[in-house]
Amino acid sequence: MINGISSNDPLSLGAASGLPTQELDRDAFLKLLVTQMQNQDPMNPTQNEDMIAQLAQFSSLEEMQGVNENLVALAVLQQGNALLEQMTGSSALIGKEITWIDAEGNEHSGLVGSVRVQDGGALLTVGGDDVPLMQVTGVGVESSDGDSGSSDTDSGDTGSDDSSAG
Repeated sequence: MINGISSNDPLSLGAASGLPTQELDRDAFLKLLVTQMQNQDPMNPTQNEDMIAQLAQFSSLEEMQGVNENLVALAVLQQGNALLEQMTGSSALIGKEITWIDAEGNEHSGLVGSVRVQDGGALLTVGGDDVPLMQVTGVGVESSDGDSGSSDTDSGDTGSDDSSAG
């Protein structure tokens, strides 16, 4: 089963949730850098190499935040794709006979009537029972009670019309 990504996930917690973070964000880093420059010893200022290293760290911090946002977006996209794939596969089972193993280990079979999504997974409705897609062990085709050759649409008309002779 696919677990959802929500605002309670560790990746989403932080400044947006109003909770204190253990890491420096961009604003805190800039405040710290400005404070350091204001309070440095005029007789022994910060070396250029140190300033460049701090700016590189700041740039790296911004890049890492961007990568983190992209990874979260990718995880959400993959979750959506997996759910769509489950729904597509499940909807193909409507009207077909399936077999499944229930939670107690008993095997059952029945005709799939409908499909719905619940808790991030596809549920098949079989004779009033909800069957998770993951419990399906076999699929068969429902035998039709009608005659299988009734779809003949050939009316014998060849399309030739003799009214144009003349």
